[in-house]
Amino acid sequence: MPARPNLDVAGSRDDPHAQARRARQQPLLLHSMSVFREIFEIVFAHRAISTVVEVGVESGQVSGIYAELGASTVYCVDPAPSDQLRATLTANPTLQLVETPSPQVLSELPVGELYVLDGDHNYAVLAAELDWIMAHAPDAAIVLHDVLWPWARRDLYYQPSRLDPDQRHPDSADGPTVWHDDLTPAGFVGAGAFTTARHAGGDANGVLTAVEDALSHHQDDGWHLELVPAIFGMGIVYRRASPAAAELTAALGPYSNSRLLHAMENNRIALYTRVLQMQYEAAAHANDADQLANTVAAQQKHIARLQAQLSAAGIDTDSAAPGATSTSA
Repeated sequence: MPARPNLDVAGSRDDPHAQARRARQQPLLLHSMSVFREIFEIVFAHRAISTVVEVGVESGQVSGIYAELGASTVYCVDPAPSDQLRATLTANPTLQLVETPSPQVLSELPVGELYVLDGDHNYAVLAAELDWIMAHAPDAAIVLHDVLWPWARRDLYYQPSRLDPDQRHPDSADGPTVWHDDLTPAGFVGAGAFTTARHAGGDANGVLTAVEDALSHHQDDGWHLELVPAIFGMGIVYRRASPAAAELTAALGPYSNSRLLHAMENNRIALYTRVLQMQYEAAAHANDADQLANTVAAQQKHIARLQAQLSAAGIDTDSAAPGATSTSA
């Protein structure tokens, strides 16, 4: 019997605005790994996961998902946690804050069954993390975020960067856009939080490039990548020889093979970067208008001073004005 469509997403005759209400409650830019909860549910359903190591913690919301799905310990790696993040993690005894940076912290923690990598989105950091995990946790599943545009083939460097200069590409405060291949101040910029590699592609550049190279370096171990083409791309890496690997691959297939998801993601990033461009242009126009207003105000003050000087010298500024008509006999 065919599955019934999920009509709840559309609202009801009595509540026709339910979908619109949910839409406006979402941020304009979806970026959190929490959106992938149903993918995590699939991974947990096909793996025995007790220990999770999460690199890049966001608000702690995603960390709580792993605990809800059955993890007994979640190591939340964040070298610079906010007070709010500390409070969120402290409230849940399953979540353990780790303030030592990755990848060096990985060897100091218990080996996990699931590693979630959503920290530095650059080749040097990802390559080191993946190399350690694949060598020391061969039965683990690895989940990565930002495997697609804009960081698939272009490094991002959080500032200040801990990387040595020889581990970084020349970078810029400008950001990428869908609408052309060059960086632009009207693109996806970090506003001081991160910089972007000036050029995309080539060797040792970007998240997906790091994943591909790691798979190549460990190809004899049978590691495999499934890529869900949504919300900047979610990658799930695991060994084909691991328990229930075939079942996991089959369960992820409807997502990783979805041309519909891929088309929707391309449309989403195109629309969002168009909004960024429009915001930049609006701010530039507002700045031009402010400068023009300031110039006019300064000129008016200058004219007023000149008129005062002429009046003090006994000169009638009205009759001295260009085009004034003399009434003398």
